Amino acid sequence: MHIQVSGKQVDLSSALKHRVNTHLGTLAERYFDKALEAQVTFSRARSFFTCDINVRAGRGLVLRGEGEASDANAAFDDAAEHIAKRLRRYHRRVTTHSRTTARQEAPQKARSYILRPVDESQQAAATNEDQAQPDETYATVIAEQPTDIPLLAVGEAVMRLDLSGSDFMLFRNAGNQQISLIYRRDDGNIGWVDTAPV
Repeated sequence: MHIQVSGKQVDLSSALKHRVNTHLGTLAERYFDKALEAQVTFSRARSFFTCDINVRAGRGLVLRGEGEASDANAAFDDAAEHIAKRLRRYHRRVTTHSRTTARQEAPQKARSYILRPVDESQQAAATNEDQAQPDETYATVIAEQPTDIPLLAVGEAVMRLDLSGSDFMLFRNAGNQQISLIYRRDDGNIGWVDTAPV
């Protein structure tokens, strides 16, 4: 498994990098036949360190863990424990998924966009050029990237949402072949938007 360890405005010791490589390697061997890559990012916020771990364990299977503590080692331990806890919860499904990934139907392709609102100086310049435009702030597209919409059962989609730590996930429902959306509600439950005709 390829592991990339980096720091945002933080100098990382070789001992910490070795510890991260060893620990994540052991975790990957325990739960996956072959994990692809991991990115570990350390940063410092005021008086504590944060650690973000993103592991790409297979096609469409991404695990995310976050941790914070007073030192970098403890922040890594916290983030790694988040990933390990999620993996323990879904151990059987994750190991089955990593073995059957190649046999699954190819996911549908879609585009993903990141939107950024126009700042006031850009809006003022646009308004001066064209006085007919109303005084509204519009978002502009700043990035576009292809993404996959996997074919999943609802239970597997919920598992992937929990493993990735994301707030929502778009998928094609294996039961009815329609696009569905699951999302993390404010009350902690999972919401499901099913687009199948009633």
